[in-house]
Amino acid sequence: MKFSIYILAIFLVLSCKEDSKKEVKESVTIQQKEASPVKEAMLSQQQFDALDMKIDTLSSRLMSGYVQANGELEVPPQSEAIVTPVIGGNVTSIRVIEGNEVKRGDVLAYIEHPEIIQVQTKYMNAVNSLNFQEKEFNRQKKLYEAGVGSGETFQRAEAELQSFKGQVVGLKAQLQQLNINPELVQKGDIQKRVPILSPIDGAVQAVNIKIGQFVQAQTEMFHIINTEHVHVDLMVFEKDVAKVKKGQKVFFRIESLPDIELEAEIISVSKNFEEDPKAVHVHAEIINRPGNLVPGMYVSGRIAVDNQRSTALPESAIVRDGEKFYAFTAEEEGDAWSFKPVEIITGTEQGNWVEIKLLKDLPKETRIAFNNAYYLMAEMQKGEGGHSH
Repeated sequence: MKFSIYILAIFLVLSCKEDSKKEVKESVTIQQKEASPVKEAMLSQQQFDALDMKIDTLSSRLMSGYVQANGELEVPPQSEAIVTPVIGGNVTSIRVIEGNEVKRGDVLAYIEHPEIIQVQTKYMNAVNSLNFQEKEFNRQKKLYEAGVGSGETFQRAEAELQSFKGQVVGLKAQLQQLNINPELVQKGDIQKRVPILSPIDGAVQAVNIKIGQFVQAQTEMFHIINTEHVHVDLMVFEKDVAKVKKGQKVFFRIESLPDIELEAEIISVSKNFEEDPKAVHVHAEIINRPGNLVPGMYVSGRIAVDNQRSTALPESAIVRDGEKFYAFTAEEEGDAWSFKPVEIITGTEQGNWVEIKLLKDLPKETRIAFNNAYYLMAEMQKGEGGHSH
């Protein structure tokens, strides 16, 4: 009997120990559940604004099948002009400064010189001589037809008439080159100075003269550029030339707009190689051109040589945690924002963008944080630490 009581006592002790272990295990499990990490980062609207968070939906982007090319912005030859005088003279007036917008035919400056007066005087004399010779020709013609005048005299009068006509035509063309109205000169209105006119619409890029300066004929007085047709001039290396053709899209950036990628379309591919470096010029017309593009700006671009597109995110939208990569979905919750991690697989990198693949499909309307992923991960992990026991 005593032995039985002893065995029963041992059994009760062991049973209590097992219950105690079970209670401890259940307690630990409850604590672990309470300590399970909150898989999100919360930002107040103030934090959201301070971080300049950028939120958008996922979209496809050309991430492969392209040729890298650099170059600069240029204008076609017909959109650029060097203004020179056709006759030497002293600068008496300058009407523009660098940066001024001008129209074709606007006066840029005036020059004067004795030769300007001389050519007008010669024209007046030639016109008067022509009028006299026309009368003499008509008189000799009547005499010749009446059988009174000699044929030789008539022919001489005809030759002199043609000579004076040629002088008048030549001098008239000179006046027109000098931007002087021949009809006013015929009336005796002699111009002491002549205007230098803009040959194109555009902006004055350079003024190379000063008041009182004597300028020889063909001196470069002004440089004018019309930026309305500014385009991209890229240099494509020999190994990539066969891939490039008219009609392909070009995506490029310029230093003055580093956060904006502009788009252009190839309009021509040169047939001649430059020797240093061994490359050809590729010209592309800019689509939706902003108004602050200036010829000579450096361009870094890529030419799309096929139509393969992939889902992509900016580098700042992706964070690495251990061996995995994450992006963050974004949801507005009242006066705050909730950001939850989504595991992704990264692919091709191109510029500041990275090709991604989602491990789980997301609704099309899901919004994604396009920047500050590193900060969001740190905030989330800080929140996890704050909930542990």
